[in-house]
Amino acid sequence: MKASRIVAVGLVAVAALWIGSGYIIGSHETNSEAAIRTPDAAHKPFRVAVIATERVQHSRKLVLSGRTEAIHKMMAIARTNGTIEQLNVRRGSTVKEGDVIARLSDEARVAQVAQARALVAQRKSELDAKRRLIETGALPRLDLVNLEAQYKAAEATLAAAEAEADRGAVKAPWSGVVTDVPVEPGQAVTATKEIAQIVALDPMLVVVEVSERKLPGVKVGAEVNVRLITGGDARGRIRFVSKSASQTTRTYRVEVEVANPEGAIPDGITSEVAISLAPEPATRVPRSALTFSSAGDLGVRIVDAQNKVAFVPVTVSEDEQTHMWVAGVENGAKVIVQGQDFVREGQTVEAVPASAAPQALSSAK
Repeated sequence: MKASRIVAVGLVAVAALWIGSGYIIGSHETNSEAAIRTPDAAHKPFRVAVIATERVQHSRKLVLSGRTEAIHKMMAIARTNGTIEQLNVRRGSTVKEGDVIARLSDEARVAQVAQARALVAQRKSELDAKRRLIETGALPRLDLVNLEAQYKAAEATLAAAEAEADRGAVKAPWSGVVTDVPVEPGQAVTATKEIAQIVALDPMLVVVEVSERKLPGVKVGAEVNVRLITGGDARGRIRFVSKSASQTTRTYRVEVEVANPEGAIPDGITSEVAISLAPEPATRVPRSALTFSSAGDLGVRIVDAQNKVAFVPVTVSEDEQTHMWVAGVENGAKVIVQGQDFVREGQTVEAVPASAAPQALSSAK
């Protein structure tokens, strides 16, 4: 029994010495390798990807949402009483200025014109016949004044009768498209009764509202781009800028005139107007390059001539989805586009061009 215990104790002692020697030797080798690598890693600067920027004169675009609006939209009305004998249009009809939309019953208007013409002829004959007698002295000259007055009164009666007869024809006040016809043939109407609504589509207006801060950059006559919600694009010109703000929204109405000869742009659809403002110095940088300082300021981080990181606050001039136009960056500055969130101001870094950044950053690992 004693011999077996001695053997067991010996085996345990040998195993403990073997395990302990592994920890000691392994720890010594690990510490040696760390001691060799640490000096290089401690002095190697962090690599960041940069782009060389250029400050240029950039025309910022003011993008506003609005709607199309027909330049003319109104109801053609009856100007006299009568019954609709002819109705020449329906919804969707295209009319030209002066076209007869509807014609009302005569109501003796033609007879009144004929009677007035006959009276004019009579008064003229009397004036011509008695003028010769007056010139010879057979009649007093005062009669000539009375005859001339009667002739002019007959002419005025004829003009009134012709005007009344003309009121029986309802005409289009301008060229456009008929959008509503609330009457039917044979219907009796009175003066001011609505006959048809006509919408003029050429030119078409695009109406937007501009805030008071952005109003100084909007000028009458400026060329603008118009994008329609239907997918079409068009060019237009600002024709009106209101001088009075809306009482409810405190915005100013701006009208853009767009040529629409084919009537392809309908009335009342959502539109987007891009107005180019006065050029300003700005720099184009990737959207991802923008970051915040410890104080919460928006800006970019750059690498200066001493390869140190600096923070430059910026103001956004225009948003292009993937890129931003910003003001505040000096011309030629090296803006960090990768790694800007892993460095701090004053830190020394190794700047590599953004085009070579993936390879350089992978080799740094």
